[in-house]
Amino acid sequence: MMNKELFAAVPRAFNSEGAPAYAFTAEHALAQYASTGCFTQTFYASAEMQLATVMALVSAVDPVMVAKTALWTRRESHMKDLPAFLVAYLTVAAPELAEKIFDRVIDDTKMLRNFVQVVRSGVVARRSLASMPKRLVKSWLASRTPEQLFKGSVGAEPSLGDVIKMAHPRPENAERSALYAYLTGRAYDASALPALVKAYLAWVAAPKGPPPAVSMQLLTAMNPSDAQWKEIARNASWTELRMNLNTFARHGAFSSRTVVDKVAKKLRDKVAIRRSRVLPYQLMMAWKAVDGAVPGVLKDALEDAMDVALENVPTIEGRVYLCPDVSGSMSQPVTGHRKGATSAVRCIDVAGLVAAAMMRVNDAVVIPFEQDVVDVKISKNASVMSNARKLASIGGGGTNCSAPLAKLNREDARGELVVLISDNESWVDARPNATGLMVEWEAFRRRNPRAKLVCIDLVPNRTTQALDRTDVMNVGGFSDAVFELLGEFASARSPDHWVRTIRREVI
Repeated sequence: MMNKELFAAVPRAFNSEGAPAYAFTAEHALAQYASTGCFTQTFYASAEMQLATVMALVSAVDPVMVAKTALWTRRESHMKDLPAFLVAYLTVAAPELAEKIFDRVIDDTKMLRNFVQVVRSGVVARRSLASMPKRLVKSWLASRTPEQLFKGSVGAEPSLGDVIKMAHPRPENAERSALYAYLTGRAYDASALPALVKAYLAWVAAPKGPPPAVSMQLLTAMNPSDAQWKEIARNASWTELRMNLNTFARHGAFSSRTVVDKVAKKLRDKVAIRRSRVLPYQLMMAWKAVDGAVPGVLKDALEDAMDVALENVPTIEGRVYLCPDVSGSMSQPVTGHRKGATSAVRCIDVAGLVAAAMMRVNDAVVIPFEQDVVDVKISKNASVMSNARKLASIGGGGTNCSAPLAKLNREDARGELVVLISDNESWVDARPNATGLMVEWEAFRRRNPRAKLVCIDLVPNRTTQALDRTDVMNVGGFSDAVFELLGEFASARSPDHWVRTIRREVI
């Protein structure tokens, strides 16, 4: 008898390799782009192509869902480019929604600058801060303290000063008037500046003694002494520490045991880790980048921080099969190619990290694949970092997403969950009436009727190899929110789980 569920939806789309695939709904595709896209060139698409795709998607999706997607992807996936774009789009398409979500999506100075950059570019039918966006920006500036504005004033194109010039906020007092004038390069009343700015300017004029507690980017151009580097390390934010351990070591900051102990304590601080919204892969790359001059206790602290960043890794009842894609296209940067700022983190690094993290807390088997399954031994007793590096060292070959399931079917395997971590561009197993992945999944599910399949896609896509059903979930992203979604889906039968989760957002 024909399997009606399998053939109910014959693939009618094609992926970037020209192989048959299932098309996402517009809502799902928008969530996929918003959780993985950075408007940068990927292995398969240029930045311009991605922008055109997103523009088509937002036009096809209800503005309420656009707003909810912006909220979810900023808070849970910690993305910057797409959420800022979605808010800018809503200032034209649904201004009342833009106003409701603005402060929750545009939640720091970097996001404010991104928003203004999008508006100024003209891609959302504006080329300047018209009355409504201007009012939102003015309100945002007024809600931040002078100290917060000054500490966040690092960055250009546009700078915070450029934003102030465009918005023309009305200062509420002499202190804020002086700060706005300073940030925009106009004449200012030095006596009215905020205390932190006065301290910074005094130190710049005579860089002696402890530097003020401001962003290290405002200090390092002054060629600090070793003693001053120690003070900079003491005052550095959690993110600055993560990104600059080698720099601090090179300048002697860690010659003091007191400084080392304080930095290690901050790196392990659970509240600071969560507040930083660090992505697990960023910690992995920081750990890999640490050189021999950095004290071992700080490298250990990064591993402890990884445990916090991976705290959403779910424990699944029964056997779990983890299938990281190690094909050639997975060597692309996970955030795309961007001139002068391409991430060193590849999709294969993230796939290895997800598999290693899930393996640590579950009865799991790791099955890497490319054109076929790759035989590699992974130890559950090894650290997440070590296993992730081992998986990421494979690389190469074409993409065959059905290969792991084909192996499991040959072996008559039993299990509760299969997790595929890929860029979703399977072509080796192409067939006309159903994707190879769905054919093999049906065979697996006949033996394991309660099993579920989760496809984690690491790049922006409009197609999938597995159709969303009660037993199949597609989710995009590389933050720890993916783990939480995976755990929720594995514990309950819920079709279209990811999009349903986003729909629950409260505007």
